[in-house]
Amino acid sequence: MPGANRFAVLVNPADASTTEATLKDMETAARAMGLQIQAHNARTSGEIDTAFATMARERPDALFVSAGILFNNRRVQLAGWAILHKLPAIYPGRQYVEAGGLMSYGASLMDAYRQVGAYTGRILKGAKPSDLPVVQSSKLELVINHQTARMLGLTVPPTLLARADEVIE
Repeated sequence: MPGANRFAVLVNPADASTTEATLKDMETAARAMGLQIQAHNARTSGEIDTAFATMARERPDALFVSAGILFNNRRVQLAGWAILHKLPAIYPGRQYVEAGGLMSYGASLMDAYRQVGAYTGRILKGAKPSDLPVVQSSKLELVINHQTARMLGLTVPPTLLARADEVIE
């Protein structure tokens, strides 16, 4: 979407640290690229509906959904609203794309589970949890739902499809 310049950002203010970091990073990136962002807050399923009603009136070019338990639990609702309103959206994890969302870029859950298993193994072998280093998922993945792209009337460039870790047809 080379012509996109107005982006909506959906955040949950109840998750203050994630919301603050997301908005700070988005505002910095938007300024650097000359883009506009509009934050929409949602703490409940009903507020998600209200946020999408507002977005339907304001017609942003695309949507970024912040990470968080509420949004993860409401991923089908989020993907459905985005498709209904013809709003291309990017999400923090593949589970959103599997639920019908357009695309995600975020930490690989399988890699995180592998790391948890390795930690558990070390603890069971006698390591003290306080002696283990804090690790962060190092594998990021791009997942694209090609069917959703077609439903939104988008053509995903072949170069982007080739770079994706997975394309859902």
